[in-house]
Amino acid sequence: MGDYYQTSDFRNGLKVEVDGVPFTVVYFQFVKPGKGTAFTRSKLKNLLTGAVIERTYRTGETLAAADVEEHTMQYLYPSGTLRVFMNTVSFEQVEIEEDAIGDDSKFLMENMEVQVLFWRGKPINITLPTFVEYKIIRTEPAVRGNTSGNVLKDALLDCGATVGVPLFVNEGDSIRVDTREGGSYKERVGK
Repeated sequence: MGDYYQTSDFRNGLKVEVDGVPFTVVYFQFVKPGKGTAFTRSKLKNLLTGAVIERTYRTGETLAAADVEEHTMQYLYPSGTLRVFMNTVSFEQVEIEEDAIGDDSKFLMENMEVQVLFWRGKPINITLPTFVEYKIIRTEPAVRGNTSGNVLKDALLDCGATVGVPLFVNEGDSIRVDTREGGSYKERVGK
């Protein structure tokens, strides 16, 4: 390992190790009070559990760089509570617990390419493409007169997830979904 970051190196997305656990910086703020030494206030997200902690570091303090790598991998299939991925370069297959993936597992489709995060050689999490196209399997037809405001109805997608869509979207339509933060409808895709 051997790499260290000072507080002046902090940026969003930086991967560091705190107490032997990998974290990513999700927020930081440099503070120079009128009296006393400057410090950096930060929020760090645990890459294993997803929990966010707040820490304050004095200027000049160092944190170890996390021993993490990201690889582009293709999702193959579910195997019980595991999800199987294949490295697109070496064709090596790895299994990741569905619990480690969290809510993102409902947006996985066969042959989808994702970024798999490895810590000390062990796969710990995935990052889905930001925008993905899905086909609507089931949704209720629009009810006439129910068009005031931004009214949404539930739609079941071919990946098994359910998202809110506008009333004009129908069964069989293809839509683009933003997979960040639980997934949300972005637009209908041409027929």
